[in-house]
Amino acid sequence: MDQHREYVLRSVEERGVRLVRLWFTDVLGNLKSLAISPAELDNALTDGMTFDGSSIDGFSRVQEADVLAIPDPDTFEIVPWGDPKEPEARVFCDIHNLDGTPFAGDPRQVLRRHMKAAHEMGLTFYVAPDIEFFYFEPLVAGEVPVPIDQGGFFDLTTNDVTGELRKRTIRTLEQMGIPVEYSFHEDAPGQQEIDLRHTDALTMADSVMTFRLAVREIAARNSAHATFMPKPLEGVQGSGMHVHLSLFEGDDNAFFDADDPYNLSAKAKAFMAGLLRHAPEITAVTNQTVNSYKRLVPGFEAPVHLSWARNNRSGLIRVPITKNDNPLATRLEYRSPDPACNPYLAFSLMLAAGMKGIEEGYELPDEADANLFEIGDDVLEKLGIGQLPTSLAAALETMEKSTLVREALGEHIYEWFLRSKRIEWRGYKTHVSAFERDRYLTSL
Repeated sequence: MDQHREYVLRSVEERGVRLVRLWFTDVLGNLKSLAISPAELDNALTDGMTFDGSSIDGFSRVQEADVLAIPDPDTFEIVPWGDPKEPEARVFCDIHNLDGTPFAGDPRQVLRRHMKAAHEMGLTFYVAPDIEFFYFEPLVAGEVPVPIDQGGFFDLTTNDVTGELRKRTIRTLEQMGIPVEYSFHEDAPGQQEIDLRHTDALTMADSVMTFRLAVREIAARNSAHATFMPKPLEGVQGSGMHVHLSLFEGDDNAFFDADDPYNLSAKAKAFMAGLLRHAPEITAVTNQTVNSYKRLVPGFEAPVHLSWARNNRSGLIRVPITKNDNPLATRLEYRSPDPACNPYLAFSLMLAAGMKGIEEGYELPDEADANLFEIGDDVLEKLGIGQLPTSLAAALETMEKSTLVREALGEHIYEWFLRSKRIEWRGYKTHVSAFERDRYLTSL
């Protein structure tokens, strides 16, 4: 830690950094920032910076307001989109109480706690998200957003403006130490996908937060609007964040077993069984907006059913077929999350659900290798294949009954999240939409 601290202080001096931004997130995954001068950085790294937590949604109550932001020197990076003559840097922070104990309302601390528990069992949790999003023309208030292009899957044209935006975004991410594996145009007009290379879950959660800001910043500087809204347009698919998951024991992939027909170890099967059993309970967090459930419907490539398969994209979990049977590449792809989630909480609950399956020895149901969208509900019921919640209200009701989610998030975040999202649902229920006026105003 001392070496990392000295590296940060030396980098600030050598690079002429004029401002250091201390980043953290609220419970819903909104990025927050305090800006300090380089002169304050040494003190911040040693003792943290005090701020009023009651000003942040889901943090402190007024009577217990002050908390400490303690920078994690491992996350120090120069921000590449600022003024090169006055460089800025950012560093992620863990939030602590004034007595130095971890603050219960800090999502990063929740994930750190789960990663530590896995480490104590000799395991490291790795994730690699495939993140989808849309580029639109500059927004006009009250009007439907206009996609910046009319491209489809893997399209490349001489006037591919989104290709240029993706390229600039990838360069920015790599300058900030975030390696990219793939990028391409997705299926819907204006829709893109950028896939990040796997790393441990805490580092990846930080990377997802950086990714979302970088995408929006680069778009705004090029007269476009980027959004991670799960379903911004009717009639086309929404944006997901498929998450590839694996557990490693040292350098060995704990999910791989060469003697299994699927190359899946007992740990992998139990982890997958845990995800399937607890998926309805964690969906309110992995899909946290009213709009999320307009993506999770049949017909638009989003998962609905609690099932798994090796090469079937209609199920919740896919086991990708690896190239050359590479044991290090054996993994699970969890397909329901969307890019509007809080990655710290989402990754925490995926790990908690999977580890529960391992600890309790859950049995994995049979593979569902048919197109489940073409099978009737009565047949699915006979097969014992359930479905994800169909609305935010249903997801919150299921989450409220979940001991796993309550324990995994901690009482503070669990209660605040439920309360906040119920308010969102009540606002949605009382809203009168254009659909309702168009359908009923002249006929009723």
